[in-house]
Order: sequence, then C-alpha cells, then structure tokens
Amino acid sequence: GRPCVDCHAFEFMQRALQDLKKTAYNLDTREVVRRIFYEGIMERIPNSSEVRGAQQESYRLFLFLISIVICFVVTKSFLLTCCLPIFLMGMRYYFSRKVILHYLDCALHTDMSDIEQYYMKPPGSCFWVAVLDGNVVGIVAARGNEEDNTVELRRMSVDSNYRGKGIAKALGRKVLEFAMLNNYSSVVLGTTAVKMAAHKLYESLGFKHVGVVEHYALPGMTHSLLERMFFQLRYHRYRLQLREE
Repeated sequence: GRPCVDCHAFEFMQRALQDLKKTAYNLDTREVVRRIFYEGIMERIPNSSEVRGAQQESYRLFLFLISIVICFVVTKSFLLTCCLPIFLMGMRYYFSRKVILHYLDCALHTDMSDIEQYYMKPPGSCFWVAVLDGNVVGIVAARGNEEDNTVELRRMSVDSNYRGKGIAKALGRKVLEFAMLNNYSSVVLGTTAVKMAAHKLYESLGFKHVGVVEHYALPGMTHSLLERMFFQLRYHRYRLQLREE
C-alpha cells in the first residue's frame, strides 16, 4: 500500500479544497494557478514527441522504419542511417513544441487570463484550487452547458511536486459533486494526454471512454505537410452519466 503520509494528504486535500472565490483577488494565487497549468501542459511536449506516442499511430511508425531502410539503401552510409532517427525525432519534438506553445498562448490569453469571468460568473460553472499546507497545489474547472445539461471538467492539473497524494482524484470528485448538486445529467471531458496514468485516473472516477477523434487540431496548428508528418493528436472523449434525462 501507499505510505500513510499519502493517505493523510488525501484526507487533508478533501478538507482543504477551496473555491477560487476565496482567493480570486490574490495576485500570487492567480500566478501560481497559471504556473501549474503552464507546467502541466509543457510536460506534454516530451510525451507527444517520444516514440511511445508515435507507436499509437502504426502507419507513421511504419513510415519511420521504412525511411531508415531507404536511407541505408540509397546512401550506403551507416553514419547517415544512424543520424536519421535522431533527425526525425528532433523534427517531431520541434513540431510538438511549436503546437503546444501556440495552444498555451491561446489558453493564457482567454479563460486562464480571467478565471473569474470565464468560470466564476457564468451560472453552472466554477473553478477550484487545492490547497495543501497553505500552498496552491492543484486546479480544476467546471463549465456548464445548459443545452445538453452537461458539465465539462476542464483545466485539471497538479503541481509536479505534490503528485501521488490523491490530489487529482480529489479535484475530479469536486467537479462530480458540483455537477450532482446542480442537477446536471452527466460530466464530460476531452483530453489529448498520452500518459496512461491520466486515462486511468478518469476511469477510476467512473468516466467511460466514448470515442476518439483522430488528427485533432489545436489552436495554432497549420496542417502543413511537415506538421502532419511529424505531429498529430488524438482527442479522447470521456463521459460519466449521473442520471438519465
């Protein structure tokens, strides 16, 4: 089992979870919130450029291997053939970084630039911060959609120094409680996360995987030939049905 300190931290997190309303006008808190969000998204750059990410797209992995073989057949050079995988992975990293930085810039100039306007003022929406030992260590948002009576779980992220303590699950449960209290029929979320830990977290909260969008486009993607060759995203959709309409 996990160390007792983790159990303690989880119990404490459940008690210490706070509405952002209590700290919305604290400039330091807002900067910490933005930092946690920024760092969480930036972590996806190496994840999305690694070979394990490419393995999810078998046709691209096949092209990757074929290009190495062709390089050797054409050049007869072991040196160039050995350098090609480094070049290809470097290009994958470059395009993943470029797209994710554009996405971050967009987010930090829209909802994450004015959390109160986007999440605290609209009815059926909210934003929470998780506080541990006086430090903001995690964030999550809920955005209601009255048309289909669903609430979207958004912007969940936990400071990397405080992971493994059940904080993300506590944040997720807070959104579920909010949805039930406000009589929403279901909670939905979408993610481009590559790490299996993120998907397991959603499933542990009761979410069901309901589909995937291939070649998903983020703000800042140009859909150029090189970008399509070296960087593509899968957008996974999850739903937790709370009650039947």
